[in-house]
Order: sequence, then C-alpha cells, then structure tokens
Amino acid sequence: MKKLFSLIIVFFLALTVVGCTNSVSSNTASNGENTESKDGKVIKVGVSQLVQHPALDAATQGFKDTLESEFGDGVVVDVKNASGQTDVCTTIVNQFITDNVDLIMANATPALQAAAASTNEIPILGTSITEYGVALEIDNFNGLVGTNVSGTSDLAPLEEQANLFTELLPDAKTVGILYCASEANSKYQVEVVKAALEAKNITVNEYPFTDTNDVGTFTQSAVNECDAIYIPTDNTAASCTETINNIAFPAGVPIIAGEEGICAGCGIATLSINYYDLGVTTGKMAIEILKNGKDISTMPIEYFPNPVKKYSKERAEALNINIPSDYEAIEESE
Repeated sequence: MKKLFSLIIVFFLALTVVGCTNSVSSNTASNGENTESKDGKVIKVGVSQLVQHPALDAATQGFKDTLESEFGDGVVVDVKNASGQTDVCTTIVNQFITDNVDLIMANATPALQAAAASTNEIPILGTSITEYGVALEIDNFNGLVGTNVSGTSDLAPLEEQANLFTELLPDAKTVGILYCASEANSKYQVEVVKAALEAKNITVNEYPFTDTNDVGTFTQSAVNECDAIYIPTDNTAASCTETINNIAFPAGVPIIAGEEGICAGCGIATLSINYYDLGVTTGKMAIEILKNGKDISTMPIEYFPNPVKKYSKERAEALNINIPSDYEAIEESE
C-alpha cells in the first residue's frame, strides 16, 4: 500500500514538472525568444541604446518596426538601455556577442564606441550619431568607415541652426552653449556652431557639464550670464530637459535646440530631423545586410535629407517671440 501511494506521488510530481516546463517555454516564446521563422532560422539583433529619451526612443522604434515588418516572427530584436552609463554600453554589447547576435544596432555615440571597440566581426549599425569621424577617431573621414561599422547620422546643418538665433532672437548678444563634456559629437557641434555665431559678432560662452548631477548648476550659470542658450544634439542634456526648463524658462532665457526632443522639453525652436524616420533608414540598411548579404564595409553613412524648422508654440508665446510661418509647431504633450 505504501509503495502504491509513493508511486502515485511520483506520478503527480512528474505531471507538475511537465506543466511547469511547458509554462516556461510558452513565456519564453511570447517574449520573442526561441521563435522560429518559416525556414527555421531566427535572426537575432541586439539594440544598445545609451539612454531613454524621445529622440533615441523614436529611432529605436523606427528600426524595430522596419525589421519586424520585413521578417515578422523570423527576427528577435533585443533592446537594452544603458540608462546613460557608458560602461553599461560595453556590458550590453558583450552580452550580445555572447548571444551570437547577427547584427548590433548602436543608438548614440557612446553605444557605437563601445560596440566598435568590442567586436570587429558582427555588423554594427549606428544611429543618432552626429559625426562618425569624430566618434570613431577617423581622420579626414569621407563618409565610409570601411570596417564592420556603418549607419545613419542625425547631423542637421549646424550653420543653419546658428541662423535661428539671428532670425528669431536678433537682440541676443551673448549665447551660452550647454553640453556634456564627455560626448565627442557634442564637442564637434559646439565648435561649428560657436564659429558660426561668432561670425555674426555674437559672443559665445561654453558651459560643459560633466554628467546629470551638475546640469542644473551649469544651466543656472548660463541663464545668469547669457541672453540665449544653444543645446546641440546631446544625449545627456536630452535626458535632463525638465531640469533645464525649470531654470531657463522662468528666467525668460530662450533656448535653441539641436533636435526636436530637446526643443519639446525646454526649447523654443530647432532645425531638426525626424528620428523615427532615421531609425527606419537604419532598419533598411540592416535588411540589406541580413537578407541581401550586403557587405557593411562598402556601405557609406546615410544622412537625413530634409531637416525641418520646428518650434514650441507654448514657450514662444510665453516669451513673446515671433515665429515665422515656415516653422512647424511641435505637438505639445499633455
């Protein structure tokens, strides 16, 4: 009798284990892992994104949507966010290498630098990168990296961005440029915009903060000392627009931004690209590599062709700034 009872217990335990195993398999499949395409091959793509903010989020979404539209269940896109920590970008990429992904998409300069330093075999597509030559320390960069790296650039015409000051803020005599000192592409933009503003006889002061902890301090200094502020396409600044806005806006100091996400958070106007479309373009490049066997070393960097003048209606009106009719209003978030 005891033996029969023991057999019954073992039987039910076996059923329980099987049930648990099936449950885990089901959850794994629903999370996009171990999914099989029609031919039995799964394409694995890793996305390393530096920080969460609207511009980078939009680029990642455009990239992901494009791949999933092309490959359906035959692709797994693993998106990981470094929360602004550059060392975490390296950790993320190393995990992708261990997972043997077919391609890495690096969203923002530190993510690209970490990926390029970690592998010279897996194809790497960057996006939201302002200047690849600066990011990868390539002298006399001609638009083609020539290695396992290519991608898309978010570089808008910097001299035209500088023109926004004379067009919208003709009385501004001193402009402060607020940016993160550790972002190489921000430094590049600062040099170009500073030269363009100084050519207009505008005094330029630089306010290079170290990280998110001192953004408020440097913003306050810029507000105290300048008539207006310029912020380039800087990822750290983009993640701190609420802090910047809470200091600059009450003081009545207008901000021209390098991209729409920053402008929506704290600026009055920008000459900006569409980051979702930039992600779509990056996704199409990935399809060329993953589906059509294109050699990434022969693929030049692609640029957004038609940046758009945009403005914050709410801030422009509050600061009594007249906006010309060729500017497009940014949709204000609720």
